[in-house]
Amino acid sequence: MPASDPPITLYRLQACPYCERVVRVLQDLDLDYTSRFVEPMHSERNVVKRVAGSRPVPAIVDERTGVTMSESANVVEYLESTYGSGLVDGGAD
Repeated sequence: MPASDPPITLYRLQACPYCERVVRVLQDLDLDYTSRFVEPMHSERNVVKRVAGSRPVPAIVDERTGVTMSESANVVEYLESTYGSGLVDGGAD
């Protein structure tokens, strides 16, 4: 992975509310990430299946921790528990 590539890759659909939920958390935590838009048809999301083991989106790959997962609630919980410590209400004074 080149040094300029963010360590988190988000596989998502255009206008997907579950994907947008993950995007909001990534932005709130000020995390750099790469978006990869995938095929809308579930059966054609082979890139997601290849990296995550199944086709649901949103899915993330975090090169920093070696974690790959899907399902928005799981991803949000992971991001907040991994990167959100001490960031409640926008950070410490």
